[in-house]
Amino acid sequence: MKNKTNSSYAVITGASQGLGKAFAFELARLGRNVVLVSLPGQSLQSVVAAIKEAYNVEVAYFETDFACNDNIMELCEWLNSNFSIDILINNAGVGGTTRFTDVDVNYIETIIQVNVKATAILTHQLLSNLKRQPCSYILNVSSIAAFTPVGYKTVYPASKVFVHYFARGLRAELKDSNISVSVIHPGAMATNPEIVSRIEKQGFIGKLTLLKPEKVAQFAISRLLKKDSVIVLSHLTWVVSKLMPEWLTLYLMTGIVKREINNQLV
Repeated sequence: MKNKTNSSYAVITGASQGLGKAFAFELARLGRNVVLVSLPGQSLQSVVAAIKEAYNVEVAYFETDFACNDNIMELCEWLNSNFSIDILINNAGVGGTTRFTDVDVNYIETIIQVNVKATAILTHQLLSNLKRQPCSYILNVSSIAAFTPVGYKTVYPASKVFVHYFARGLRAELKDSNISVSVIHPGAMATNPEIVSRIEKQGFIGKLTLLKPEKVAQFAISRLLKKDSVIVLSHLTWVVSKLMPEWLTLYLMTGIVKREINNQLV
């Protein structure tokens, strides 16, 4: 049940589906008020209604597109004007699997804008709010892809490396403050049938590493509140990525993704 004296809120971006939605439900289950942020037209209001029905917490929402800096600043102004924020989860992100030679400039710009710029700007603009609370948390959602470059994904893993190092650097900078910064590296998740089908086409490894968003969210929030620095769900994957030469992981992962692309063309 909700702690009636708790007037602070957790902000979750990319909250209409997948891991973001799971984060929202998990935090509400723990009695925390939430502000959900997502793109317009993604049925965010139905998620809000479901959380309100299931849990005795306050729920607010904001629909916007992070592809525009002005939209990010408008969101930040609204958040800072209306809420005391003690948790920020930078979950919104975009990626893709295709040949780099086949993409257009908008594809590249969108990944950098949403994964890199929006994460940095949103965090920067909400820091003063987070500092005003007795104890605050920031969780950056990176990816297992940040551990190695991957052909046919190219820009996406590079953007997730930024998310990782941004969180690590900020944690060091804020170590004597009330804000704890964490980063999580989830793998592929069963967020919808299309993604499940796509990952399964990667073969045995794809099926083996497929995760349920609800389990990821539950584990991540528990570790966030314990102030873990780097949250890894599969320590075996992390250890292998650290011990295996980069050229070998690059070769293996690119082969897996190439198989996925070839299966899509069949």
